[in-house]
Amino acid sequence: MQKKSFSISWRDASLEMLPSNALLLPQTNELLICDIHLGKAEYFQQNGIPLTNNSDEQNLLNIKNIVENYNPNKLIILGDLFHSKYSISESLKSKVENLSESLNIKIELIVGNHDIGCKVKNITFLDYKRSSNFIFSHEPIGKFENNILNICGHYHPKTFLKNSKDKLSFKCFAMDEKNNILYLPAFGDLTGGYPCKSSFKKWAIISEKEIIEI
Repeated sequence: MQKKSFSISWRDASLEMLPSNALLLPQTNELLICDIHLGKAEYFQQNGIPLTNNSDEQNLLNIKNIVENYNPNKLIILGDLFHSKYSISESLKSKVENLSESLNIKIELIVGNHDIGCKVKNITFLDYKRSSNFIFSHEPIGKFENNILNICGHYHPKTFLKNSKDKLSFKCFAMDEKNNILYLPAFGDLTGGYPCKSSFKKWAIISEKEIIEI
């Protein structure tokens, strides 16, 4: 079934999976994204691999668009806002530091493995965050009480749709129901992905406007 978004429930909370690679928590009006990897093109260029420079501009524009579309109270980034501390130009640093004011929103970053050593102003850095129903982290932390869902990034989940003649891959949301973990799709353009385990429940992002439940 194709939808413009998919809503699921966890205990007394709802979660809305969006085709813009984001998760909306309606009760608290918080918007979650992960794995943007700003500066990745520059990092590869520094190592002799030519990549286009416009990915950062597009990723920042995509953030602006989803914030304007959904008007959340807070933007929570579940790690890897940056790709490396060595590829943050002064221009990129300035744009990121201006995000909170320009979008009129509080931004929190759950520090990912690629964010280590990165320093910017106007964003709150956290190791993880916990609420009554959820724990937000970059990498999965492990199973908590049965009423706690670990929402995380890091995995860059992808899934496949195929027939006898063709095979296509898509970013997806992936639920590990055995361990109470929901993996978010990577938000960034230059992020690649990893196939989900067959046991995971999956929602594939097939376009900028549609999600399909697998």
